[in-house]
Amino acid sequence: MANLVAIVGRPNVGKSTLFNRLIGERYAIEDEKAGVTRDRIYGKTDWNGIEFSVIDTGGYVKESEDIFQQQIEHHVRIAIEQADIILFLTDVNDGYTPLDADVAELLHQINKPVIVAVNKVDNHFKIPEVAEFYKTGFEHVFPISAINGFGTGDLLDELVKHMQPVREKEEEEIPRVAIVGKPNAGKSSLVNALLGEERSIVTPIAGTTRDPIHSIYNKFRHKFLLIDTAGIRKKTKIAEDLEFYSILRAIRVIEEGDVCVLVIDATVGITHQDLYILRIIEENKKGIIIAVNKWDLVEKNSKTLEEYKEYILSEIAPLYDVPIVFISALEKTRIFKLVEAISMVYENMKRKIKTSQLNQALLPIIEKFPPPVYKGKNVKIKYITQLPTHHIAFAFYCNLPQYIKDSYKKMLEKKIRELFPFTGCMIDLYFREK
Repeated sequence: MANLVAIVGRPNVGKSTLFNRLIGERYAIEDEKAGVTRDRIYGKTDWNGIEFSVIDTGGYVKESEDIFQQQIEHHVRIAIEQADIILFLTDVNDGYTPLDADVAELLHQINKPVIVAVNKVDNHFKIPEVAEFYKTGFEHVFPISAINGFGTGDLLDELVKHMQPVREKEEEEIPRVAIVGKPNAGKSSLVNALLGEERSIVTPIAGTTRDPIHSIYNKFRHKFLLIDTAGIRKKTKIAEDLEFYSILRAIRVIEEGDVCVLVIDATVGITHQDLYILRIIEENKKGIIIAVNKWDLVEKNSKTLEEYKEYILSEIAPLYDVPIVFISALEKTRIFKLVEAISMVYENMKRKIKTSQLNQALLPIIEKFPPPVYKGKNVKIKYITQLPTHHIAFAFYCNLPQYIKDSYKKMLEKKIRELFPFTGCMIDLYFREK
């Protein structure tokens, strides 16, 4: 199950700083000026072996007359609706403000776990001031400092207590295939074409699909679970919400799947939103296939299939070992090629290479093309083994792992892909001291 945590609070309490602290990188913009975070930002993290997703939101101001602030308020409400757990962030320096009270009022209307974090507790002298924030009416209140990490361990301990358990394997283990993509790319049409029935609602209105739908595909000796999203959107939602909704849906569906089919609209091409969803797939280490839908509307023009494929590869670089299937969900053309690609990628994800086979294949290449000398020191890789992880990962044991450069890692990954069939799989390389 996907565990989704939304960080909410009034402006300028440090939500983006806490988001960056939780995911371990400076991804969200941090600024003392209120209102910097307008677009929703997604990140993935884990604590004590439990993985979960985090969404950074803009500062909530109730019924503001500012047009940008109104949009932020609307997106905050969407994030609260979609999340499993709410992390309510406040600021100890300002005390419990009327704006905090507005956020608390909003959160008391939902039936979800709410954990209060009082930020900017940079020294122990401020801890007694945290008691004021029990006025929020929530049971769990934690003093933290997002900027230096104080108290975040205790906060995370409480967060994971409310997480849903990881999905257990089914008695019959079959591939779980997530159908993802931006609104109106044809995801539901593709599901209906695969199943041969109107399983998902299809309209020309972008954003028709909303809640996950699970369907079994069992044809031509191929069997897998299709995960699509379905449900009618409210017509009152404005156009800017579409990307936010699709990203939230993509997070849940991607985390639940084994193989992800990213559906793009051939008439539009690769968009920023497609690349963002692709990044989520990469971060979750899922299998990936790109389905270029509505190809029947493009192939009548001058652009050839090979030219379009080269265009896609240039847009998704540095990824390159990814199956690209050109389909028309409406005319049901090349649908079976997509089915074959799904099965192929799933088999590649389960592939285990024997340690002896790995070393026989890779050590001669490493001997011929050793890691560059660094500060007069020779880096020697002794042996390689595949790790027992859910995604494809290899450990290279060597004397000076810290001196292995990214360019050399990319070369080794390329050699692995040339020697073994891992098309559609994300590969991680780890370098450890022997």
